[in-house]
Amino acid sequence: MDTGRRPGAAQLAFDELGTPLRDITFVVFDLETTGTKPGPDGITEIGAVKIRAGEVVGEFATFVNPGMPIPPQIVELTGITGAMVYDAPRIERVLPAFLEFISGAVLVAHNAAFDTGFMRAACEGHGYHWPKTAVVCTVRLARRVISRDETPSYRLSALAALFGARTTPNHRALADARATVDVLHALLERVGNLGVHTLEELLDYLPEVTAAQRRKRSLAEHLPSRPGVYLFRGPSDEVLYVGTSSDLRRRVRQYFTGSESRGRIREMVALAERVDAVECAHALEAAVRELRLIAAHRPMYNRRSKNPRHAWWVALTEEAFPRLSVVRMPRDGMLGPFRTQTDARSAADTLAGASGLRTCTQRISATAPSGTPCVLAELGRCGAPCAGLQTVEAYRPGVLAVSGLIAGTDGRPLRAAADQLARLSAAEHYEQAAQHRDQLAGLIRAVGRAHRQSALAGIPELIAAGPDGNGGWELAVIRHGRLASAGVARRGVPPMPVVEMLVASAETVLPGPGPLFGAIPEEIGILLRWLTRPGVRLVRTTRPWAEPAAVAGGWQEWLDLAASATALERVAG
Repeated sequence: MDTGRRPGAAQLAFDELGTPLRDITFVVFDLETTGTKPGPDGITEIGAVKIRAGEVVGEFATFVNPGMPIPPQIVELTGITGAMVYDAPRIERVLPAFLEFISGAVLVAHNAAFDTGFMRAACEGHGYHWPKTAVVCTVRLARRVISRDETPSYRLSALAALFGARTTPNHRALADARATVDVLHALLERVGNLGVHTLEELLDYLPEVTAAQRRKRSLAEHLPSRPGVYLFRGPSDEVLYVGTSSDLRRRVRQYFTGSESRGRIREMVALAERVDAVECAHALEAAVRELRLIAAHRPMYNRRSKNPRHAWWVALTEEAFPRLSVVRMPRDGMLGPFRTQTDARSAADTLAGASGLRTCTQRISATAPSGTPCVLAELGRCGAPCAGLQTVEAYRPGVLAVSGLIAGTDGRPLRAAADQLARLSAAEHYEQAAQHRDQLAGLIRAVGRAHRQSALAGIPELIAAGPDGNGGWELAVIRHGRLASAGVARRGVPPMPVVEMLVASAETVLPGPGPLFGAIPEEIGILLRWLTRPGVRLVRTTRPWAEPAAVAGGWQEWLDLAASATALERVAG
């Protein structure tokens, strides 16, 4: 593709990002139709030109029987009459050949929403799949780079005249497509002078990005095309925003040429004075470092993960008749973490109902209870220890069952909750049953997540390797739920010497308090997602990595059925 570089202009360097435009196959196409509303029929003519590296490599042109009369005003505009398309193939016969012609190409059209809208509707109406390919609209591109001083209109005829197109558009599909090819070449020359040389940059080039923002692309020039974390810094060197990417330079450049629709991010880019980067061995290390940097700097333009340690936990209180309490500080024997207090409270209430624990907050004496039974006692959902109707010994099995569930040794509370759900359904209390089902599903997921996270956090050292996609290995040393070291063994490099070097240089991690041994829940979540990817292998571990299989682990089929039922109810509702 001719990107408009003149002789002597600098060529793309090897570290340029994205796919150079000269390597892209474009199909420039145009339709003539019976009207303006897309539908399964109504197309009267298709014209398309396939180009690559500035050269035409193919053309496609055909009349199409629209399956309906052509309005007189359309006949006057295009010159296409009903007699001309009478013997033409219907669109369902044309689509296979056209779809094959455009396969693997980037589509280009003048007012592309109109043309692609008709083609998509035709495909949907006749059982064909419209490809999810990139689309370039020459009207939109022209509005970005050509001022009203140069042209009074962005119509194809006006742009073709402005750029001296070799073909004059005449509302016939192939002629208009040929004219659009020349317009496209001229527009690419304009944006090429602005530093847009790749397909990705072209697709990201939007009018909302101001000239001042585009000039800031120089802030990305020093960044490597490597995985890592980037930090936008403001006038006082404060960190404005932290992000991660598998290609630092490419991602940061997108902020200055990209289709960034978030107003707050555009505001951040306008304030930025510098972009720093932390190179990482691979995407896992980048994700972990991003999380830690956001927590450390609390950037004003990041919305998530500013308080990764501020989770909620469900704990048994320490008294004669323990109850379940929602707290912020973790300690051993707690259930969690939960993202919100509401989620934690729902799990606590469901667990209390399944195990028979009280939900009142009063302190009850083991020897001289003086309370009055509440409505829950009258309904048989509480043994009323406050009124002396339940002893410490009689109350203890529920406490032990909850403790066992949290520890992963006792699944009775989940089975009891499922029995309650069955009774509600049998009694045709369907709304209550649906609510109880969703609460139980939340509890099961919380217990399973807690067991997975605590199992990993309890291991003093675990070393794993994942394929890097190029015949090498991404390596991670994990200690008590924290990434202690990361590296790569490229293809052809023996991995074990690299592993030993990473272990020797890894961060020392001392276990802390609580079920996660002081680790950050979000970081453990990142590590678990990486460890459970296809192809990841354990190199070695100081203790077996195992989690309870018979507690939450045995409920996956039930969870799948519950999720399906919930989805159906949402559709029906």
